[in-house]
Amino acid sequence: MAKTPRIFGVVGDAPDPVALAEAAKILRGGGLVAFPTETVYGLGADATNPDAIAHLNRVKGRPPDKPYSLHLHSAAQVRALVSSVPPLAERLMQRFWPGPLTIVMPANDGRTVGFRLPNHPVAHAFLKACDVLVAAPSANRSGFAPPTDAKEVLAALDGDVDCLLDGGPTMLGRESTVVEIIGKRLEIRREGAISKDEILKVIGS
Repeated sequence: MAKTPRIFGVVGDAPDPVALAEAAKILRGGGLVAFPTETVYGLGADATNPDAIAHLNRVKGRPPDKPYSLHLHSAAQVRALVSSVPPLAERLMQRFWPGPLTIVMPANDGRTVGFRLPNHPVAHAFLKACDVLVAAPSANRSGFAPPTDAKEVLAALDGDVDCLLDGGPTMLGRESTVVEIIGKRLEIRREGAISKDEILKVIGS
């Protein structure tokens, strides 16, 4: 039986802290929370909870070996998760964060992890309220277009989301650009809201 999600209206630069706290509680309890970013709506899960990630995989229709990027409320969170930030990543973080850029780099555990710092007041406040690492792919089934407003989220997930933070339409409507940086090597894995030319201009290529 499809569940009825909790829906909170959080439009504006000062989203309701009570609503954010309730949504964060749902996420920490293993639930899935859809929330707006400047690009598209994300579907957040507690990245430290294997059951929550397994649930996210089922809803997304993704294989368990395909990792999710982490959405952050502060660039300082990256420094706690990697032994060192590659210089190329530092330059891109300074130029594009907060913003629509996901940076994949080696983490302390030897894996490569994607990090994103959204430029959206609701996303920022919600991620801070969660107080856990949040995995957040786009709020749609794999293979379908990512949603850019709350109605599209509900249509896409069809009862499989526990909570929805309705922040109105997203500003950009296009997914983040994804780059991978290993040492001095940079690869653009997905060109999104930031163009390849903008990336190359910053790194001097």
